[in-house]
Amino acid sequence: MPARQATFREVFAVREFRPLFGTFLLSTAGDELARVALTVLVYQRTDSPLLSALTFAIGHLPWLLGGPVLSALADRLPRHRVLISTDAARAALLAVMAIPGTPLPVLLGLLFLVSLCAPPFESARSALMADVLEDDRYAVATSLTNITLQLAQVVGFLAAGAIVAVLNPSAALLIDAATFAVSALWLSAGLKRRPAPLHDGHDRRPSLWRDTVAGLQLIGRSPRLLAIIGVLWVATLFAYASEGVAAPLVEELGRGSTASIGILLAANPLGVTIGGLVIARLVAPERRERLVVPLVVLSLAPILAAGVVAVLTAPGTLPFAAVVALLFVSGLGASWLIPLNVSFVQAVPSAFRGRAFGVAVSGLYGVQAVGALGAGLGAEGVSASAVLAVSGGLGLLAVAPALLAYRRTQGSVAAPSAGEGPSRA
Repeated sequence: MPARQATFREVFAVREFRPLFGTFLLSTAGDELARVALTVLVYQRTDSPLLSALTFAIGHLPWLLGGPVLSALADRLPRHRVLISTDAARAALLAVMAIPGTPLPVLLGLLFLVSLCAPPFESARSALMADVLEDDRYAVATSLTNITLQLAQVVGFLAAGAIVAVLNPSAALLIDAATFAVSALWLSAGLKRRPAPLHDGHDRRPSLWRDTVAGLQLIGRSPRLLAIIGVLWVATLFAYASEGVAAPLVEELGRGSTASIGILLAANPLGVTIGGLVIARLVAPERRERLVVPLVVLSLAPILAAGVVAVLTAPGTLPFAAVVALLFVSGLGASWLIPLNVSFVQAVPSAFRGRAFGVAVSGLYGVQAVGALGAGLGAEGVSASAVLAVSGGLGLLAVAPALLAYRRTQGSVAAPSAGEGPSRA
C-alpha cells in the first residue's frame, strides 16, 4: 500500500514536534542577529575586515574540527538533556558576551565556546525529530524545517540591521541570549524524558572516542550511507559557487549595486523554499525518493546555464534577470535534500543517528566553505561567469557516480557490527 501523504496539521499535532520546531525558528533568527552584531562590534573595535570575517568563520570551526566527536554526545546521553543543556549554556555564554567592554580575545573565545554547543545540539535535534515523527510526517517536517531556516535567516538579518542601528551590538547579543534561554525552558517543558539511545542496559560504556569511531565505521561499511553522503557533499560543493563569486558576477553583469548582490543571493533560497513546499504537499511519499536524481541534475544544470548566459551576453538588465531566474530554478532543484534526508534516516539505526547526522553535517559545512572559497579563488584568474559555468559542468560529472550508487543501493539499511550496541529503528 502506498504511504499516505501527511499534512502540516498532522505534523504540528505531534506535541513534541512543536517545541523542536519553535525553538529551531527562535534560535536560528537569534543566531543571525548575533552574527551581524558581532561582525559590527569587531569591526568597530579593530577596523579589520579580516577579523570581521574570522568572526563568521569561528561558527563553523567546531563542526570542522570536532563535529563527529561532539555529535556522539547525542547518542551517549538522553537527547532531551543534550538539547536543554546546550541551549542553557549558550544563553549564559552570550549573556557574558553582551557585557559592554568585554576584551576582544575573550569575546572571540566565548564565541568559540558557543559554537561548540552546535554539533551536539543539532545532532540531538535531528535524531529526536526522527524518533517522534513517523511515516510521512518526518518528510513533511523536514520540508517545513528547511523552509523555516531560509525565512528565519532572512528575518534574522533584517532584524539585526534594525536592532544594531537603533540600539547597539551588545543589546543584540543579549536578545540572542534570551532566545536560547526561552528555548531551553520550552524544550524542558515540552519534551519527554527518554533514556540515552546508546548502550541501554550496559553497565560500562565505551569511551567517547570509541563511540565516535563506531559511528564512522557504520557509515564506512554501508554502501547506502556512503552513496547518500556522497550525493549530499558533492552536489553541495558545486552548488555554492554562485555565493563565492556573487560580487564579481554582479559587476560583470553590469549591476554593481549592493541590492543586486542581495537579489542574486536570494534567488536560490527562494527556489529552495518553493521547491520544499511542492515536495512536501504535492508529491506522493513513494515518488519522492525517485526524484532525487532528476532534482540533483536540476540543481546543477541551471548553474552551468547561468554561467554560459553570462559569458555569451553583453552586460545589462536582461542577462542579470536570466541569471537570477536560473539560480532560482537551481534552488527548486535543491529540494532534493528533503527525500535524501528521509532516505538517510531510514538507513541509519536509531542508536547511531546522532553520530551519523554529525558526520553528514560536519562535511556539509566543510564543502560549503570549500565550494565558495574555490569559486572565489578561480575568479582571481578567470571571469566569474566562467567559474559559474565550470562549477555547474564539473558538478554534473562529479556527482554522477554518487547518484548511480544511490539508485543501486535503494532499500538498503546500515547494520551495526557485533558489540556496537542496539540498533533500534
